[in-house]
Amino acid sequence: MDFQLFLPQMRMDLPTITQRCNVAVDSGFGGVALMDHLAPPLAENQPMWDAMISAAWLGANTRGTVGHLVLCDSFRHPAVLARQAVTLDHATSGRFELGIGWGSVPTEFETFGVGDTAPRARVDRLTETLEVILALWSGEQVCYSGRYHSLDQAQQLPVPTRRIPIIIGGSGPRTLELVSRFADWWNCPLHRLDRYPEMRERIGNARSSIQERVTFIPEGADRAAVSGTAARRFSGVGHVTGNAEELIEHFALRAASGIERIYAWMSDFAAPDTLSEFGETVITPIRKAQ
Repeated sequence: MDFQLFLPQMRMDLPTITQRCNVAVDSGFGGVALMDHLAPPLAENQPMWDAMISAAWLGANTRGTVGHLVLCDSFRHPAVLARQAVTLDHATSGRFELGIGWGSVPTEFETFGVGDTAPRARVDRLTETLEVILALWSGEQVCYSGRYHSLDQAQQLPVPTRRIPIIIGGSGPRTLELVSRFADWWNCPLHRLDRYPEMRERIGNARSSIQERVTFIPEGADRAAVSGTAARRFSGVGHVTGNAEELIEHFALRAASGIERIYAWMSDFAAPDTLSEFGETVITPIRKAQ
């Protein structure tokens, strides 16, 4: 099982985010995934950094993989995104992963005037975007005529250093079709895990991941106090609380079900001491047992 740190690029300055990402990689996390919003959901008054520029910064200053969970398709033209992804791929020597979806906060589209809020339209646009990106990554001239995108003998060089991994999140029938066609990883929403076995049969060769909110109880910590703080920050589906032994058991069950990657969203905003102990007492034993 691969652990990635999900770390929204908000509430902290970039040097602090960088430090926490480096501690995470030193502790056994494979890398970091950022979020992509025009304003932070449910925290619109909080400062937040741009998704792609933050990824470039972390790619230059950290050692693990860098990506997003996930980029919103409607925010970028596919030719722009294709160029950005290849640039990050080369700049990081193959450590960039392209996470993409059709948008999880429709009110953003209305507030900022970007794209259609209708789910069908957003899925259609994402389909075209993926087709255009892969065509441009070939390095050949591309002619493309779609509803949302049109290219006439377009070409982009250089090509990627390797196939850039694509992560697609979502659970609808058409999204699963896109996963099967284009994705290396499928991020299954936690509120759809009850249908996971059924959906997994429809994703082709893609590997499975989930994002999970994690409250880690360090050795000797006041469990009630740690849990209480986390409950004020997180609520709803997808919040697991436990000490090292409990979390090892929890993630072992995830692995047994076929999930190969956990995007861990730490409830204390990835405090360095938490990351270090989590890596030593949870990630390391899990890896030794594999």
